[in-house]
Amino acid sequence: MIDVNKFESMQIGLASPDKIRSWSYGEVKKPETINYRTLKPEKQGLFDERIFGPTKDYECACGKYKRIRYKGRVCDRCGVEVTSAKVRRERMGHIELAAPVSHIWYFKGIPSRMGLVLDMSPRSLEEVIYFASYVVLDPGDTPLEKKQLLTEAEYRDKKAEYGDRFKAEMGAAAIQKLLADVDLEKEAAELKEKLKEATGQKRTRAIRRLDILEAFIKSGNKPEWMVMDVIPVMPPDLRPMVQLEGGRFATSDLNDLYRRVINRNNRLKRLLKLQAPGIIVQNEKRMLQEAVDALIDNGRRGRPVAGPGNRPLKSLSHLLKGKQGRFRQNLLGKRVDYSGRSVIDVGPSLKLNQMGLPVPMALELFKPFIMHELVKRGLSANVKAAKRKIDRSDDDVFDVLEDVIKEHPVLLNRAPTLHRLGIQAFEPILVSGKSMRLHPLVCSAYNADFDGDQMAIHVPLSDEAQAEARLLMLAAHHILSPRDGEPIVSPSQDMVIGNYYMTTEDKGREGEGMIFKNTDEAELAYRNDYVSLQTRVGVQVSAFPEKPFTDEQRGKIMVTTVGKLLFNRIMPKDFAYINEPTDANIQNGVDDRFFLEPGQDIHEYLENAPLVPPFKKGFLSDLIAEVYKRYKVTKTSQFLDRIKDLGYYESTISGLTTAMSDIHDLPEKPEILEKAQKQVALITKQFRRGLITDDERYERVIGAWNDAKDEVQNKLIEHMDIHNPINMMSDSGARGNISNFTQLAGMRGLMASPNGKIMELPVKSNFYEGLSVLEMFISSHGARKGMTDTALKTANSGYLTRRLVDVAQDVVVREKDCGTDRGLEVTAITNGNEMIEPLYDRIMGRYTMKSVFDPKTGEKIVGKNVLIDEEMAQKIVDAGVKKVTIRSAFTCNTEHGVCERCYGRNAATGDRVEAGEAVGTVAAQSIGEPGTQLTLRNFHTGGVAGNDDITQGLPRIQEIVEARNPKGRATITEVTGEVVSIEENPAERTKDVTIKGETDTRTYTLPITARMKVAEGDFIHRGEPLNEGSIDPKELIQVRDVLSTETYLLSQVQGVYRMQGIDLLDKHVEIMIRQMMRKVRVMDPGDTDLLPGQLMDISQFRDANKDTLVAGNIPATARPVILGITKAALETNSFLSAASFQETTRVLTDAAIRGKNDPLVGLKENVIIGKIIPAGTGMSAYRNIKPKEVSVAAYSIKDIEAKLKEEDKQN
Repeated sequence: MIDVNKFESMQIGLASPDKIRSWSYGEVKKPETINYRTLKPEKQGLFDERIFGPTKDYECACGKYKRIRYKGRVCDRCGVEVTSAKVRRERMGHIELAAPVSHIWYFKGIPSRMGLVLDMSPRSLEEVIYFASYVVLDPGDTPLEKKQLLTEAEYRDKKAEYGDRFKAEMGAAAIQKLLADVDLEKEAAELKEKLKEATGQKRTRAIRRLDILEAFIKSGNKPEWMVMDVIPVMPPDLRPMVQLEGGRFATSDLNDLYRRVINRNNRLKRLLKLQAPGIIVQNEKRMLQEAVDALIDNGRRGRPVAGPGNRPLKSLSHLLKGKQGRFRQNLLGKRVDYSGRSVIDVGPSLKLNQMGLPVPMALELFKPFIMHELVKRGLSANVKAAKRKIDRSDDDVFDVLEDVIKEHPVLLNRAPTLHRLGIQAFEPILVSGKSMRLHPLVCSAYNADFDGDQMAIHVPLSDEAQAEARLLMLAAHHILSPRDGEPIVSPSQDMVIGNYYMTTEDKGREGEGMIFKNTDEAELAYRNDYVSLQTRVGVQVSAFPEKPFTDEQRGKIMVTTVGKLLFNRIMPKDFAYINEPTDANIQNGVDDRFFLEPGQDIHEYLENAPLVPPFKKGFLSDLIAEVYKRYKVTKTSQFLDRIKDLGYYESTISGLTTAMSDIHDLPEKPEILEKAQKQVALITKQFRRGLITDDERYERVIGAWNDAKDEVQNKLIEHMDIHNPINMMSDSGARGNISNFTQLAGMRGLMASPNGKIMELPVKSNFYEGLSVLEMFISSHGARKGMTDTALKTANSGYLTRRLVDVAQDVVVREKDCGTDRGLEVTAITNGNEMIEPLYDRIMGRYTMKSVFDPKTGEKIVGKNVLIDEEMAQKIVDAGVKKVTIRSAFTCNTEHGVCERCYGRNAATGDRVEAGEAVGTVAAQSIGEPGTQLTLRNFHTGGVAGNDDITQGLPRIQEIVEARNPKGRATITEVTGEVVSIEENPAERTKDVTIKGETDTRTYTLPITARMKVAEGDFIHRGEPLNEGSIDPKELIQVRDVLSTETYLLSQVQGVYRMQGIDLLDKHVEIMIRQMMRKVRVMDPGDTDLLPGQLMDISQFRDANKDTLVAGNIPATARPVILGITKAALETNSFLSAASFQETTRVLTDAAIRGKNDPLVGLKENVIIGKIIPAGTGMSAYRNIKPKEVSVAAYSIKDIEAKLKEEDKQN
């Protein structure tokens, strides 16, 4: 076998009969498999050892030669070569067919490749191949035409009339002769001439034919190879036969299919030998053709061949297709050794980069390492003894195990792995029990909880793998989410409530107004019950020499609480003292209002000072982000562990509980409900009198009940005690929110019915009172729908992620700077008055393309090609700049990827992106991962006329990335000019909008219900919509340019995600959209070799034109095309990647005819062939690094002594 890392590309083609014979080790002539008594393979059968190799290692069939010393010898008695039994997975056989047989892929595929080459319809082909009609091969001097079809009766008549002056045949043999007769070069030249004046359907057909003919010419494949004289037989160990208990055999379906082919082939040979009547031979040939069809692709034509129990047999094509096929099941995902899985449990005492590994699992996973160490330390004589020791669980083993796992990271993965944080590395710590322990802070990245979740563990074996796990994958490195650059590890539940409890302030608690010298003194008072955590006290600022206080503040006394003093202990030493949960406090230190002059009365101050709110979940998250920004990984992970420990400890101290008595009923509730009921009665009355429509009535009733619920909620908030445990939980962000509380103590309110419409009947009770039977049914209705929706959403979202990953998997950061001269002009994305994405978010972490100037002063804020950080972005926004031109993936010139400058900052690290980063996959995961949070339904804006339903949520994302015709489509103008009139036409329920441009006037007809975005007298630019709705990107790209279309799609995707409160960086969406726009369609080939209508990469098109221009010829012209992600993934240059994605047989059929060469640029194709992936440390730039040579100067002791003496003399 050739070393997988040595070859650069991989080619596929059609196999000629001679090629198939050259692969073969012998012909399979009999349909037998194994002898039923001896269970040995039959000679010349499907498992013959002489053809495929021995069944036992280094042992011939008769047993004359055994052992490796006879390797390579062919036994003179049984004819079997003595070699490894593994060859039975590699050696192929063949079947010589008695009559040629057509290959179903090339005849049946769409379009039919045989049909295109011969210019015959698939139907005519089918009639000939399956012996229903004759085809004229050579008309001779008769009036018949070549390729003319004749029925049986017509053939007999013509035969009687013309005798042997013409030649006509039927079956695949006839097609083979016709294919061999095709003069590819001549046909192609004729088609090129035809194309000059052809139009419509004829032109399309001619382009298709020309495409196929050119493919045959370029690839060197011969058309007649689409008809087979020889069939290869797969190695027997890939279609095994195994004995079940009970003596029966289970066999692969392929053996049945091969058996049918061989039986029919042998029968045909016999009939031909006996010179049987033509009709019988014909029938046998047809049956042979059908048998081979079933072997290659069962069920493609006619009814599938079924096995026992009427189950269709799995043919060769089925072995490749789908999730269970060879590509997806065995090549893209394999089961690996050194892995295990177990239930996870919480490990509150672990450090951020540790996990608890149960001892029995550790013994099994690290077995080879333990055995090696036992032998090395002399505790076992050999490997076998070491293995026995482990099995007996000797004491020595546990000592060794401790040392072996020290600093040996392991990988933990939780399915579904929605983004790269679904696999992280940890250092194992041995624990008792059988469940793995997981650090509570990494749960959010894994989306894990401890209600029975399981996780898989993998052990990196090589030193390089361990180094990568430690340096790149350790949990401490995954503090920020790659989706939006925000912290993904943030405290939750107990940790939040603990820190909330200890930073709460109370008036009049014991010891209020005490002044302490430092934190230690305050803690001592707290431990001895003189003060509580919530007591407001004073402390001398001089106790914090490292903290950044101003010089004026240094000599004063700061008012804080004991809890906050203890909280600030866990902060990094030189970080600002945190006294209130504000951004200003983090950035600029404690506000001056918290300081007292020495001698000022603290009690008087506390009397008037308002209480400072405690630290909630969101604020803790901001703290983590700031700590990470300033101190990077090590300090942040230590800080996170301290926050966790403090939170758990303090939540235990707080003794927070909930009881029924914490829920109080609301005295005003009956009154509020009665008011709403009256309002509803009034609305109904108005409707009955015909003053309002039914739709308006519905809207108003819903509004009335919602207002009532809001009023109940507001009243509850007023009545609520800040120390109520349920309130503390929801206020701190630890668990639940105010609406949960409203349902407990107020009213449940309106419910949704399964069709997504809101029911008019509200649930007036709350859970504390209990629901009536009717109310219970009303509420369970929507809840059940919610559950089914979630299940559907997961599948939909997962499939979306798969398509996104497939289209962008080859996008990797490949160079530092692509040197582009174009940029993307960005502004804040808005929808009417609603802000969707502010300018700050769009420019942060990106490189500028042009310098940015202050619009008021004209002063330069940021230069060209500078990475915009948080500070610069804030400056730009504060200066009132509305537009910034940045480097973007849209305008990047790098082939098969992007450059560092056009990508910008790596959100997951907060640093500039490095070459080798697989940004395409990260982008796909970032868009796909929150997919489950998007709504599955389109939003119904209520049935008010003219207010069309706008597609939202997951369906809208799919609509955009698949470039489908959008629902609720907006009409766009093709001219720039003034809207001169908008005329309604009530009879036809339409309105006509007329726009007068500089050169021509256009009129557009819209439905009468359309909500207009323009009015008479407005000036409008081409590509702008006339009414509300979604623009069809395919229209936009024709009217405007590529960049406008890309920008529009970007704003649409962002609109959907941000509506649901999901932040997503532009750069991820840019990469996806760029992948949809990388193809062009050739309009006029000029003097190039391109074909009209051909779809190709922009870069390839440019290269083709470059050579033509250099030669001084006419270049080709092309039009940009937008492809949906599924189509774009299938149109990739890699046939391996496309075949492993979808439509496997179609992709392979096409690739074989074109003799496609896979350059192995993307990640998937390299995974498939088992090469290291060309991303990260697998990039060629990192593969051949050698350590720098250090020149060593050698000195002897004498030299050094002499030198020292010399120096002494000089001194």
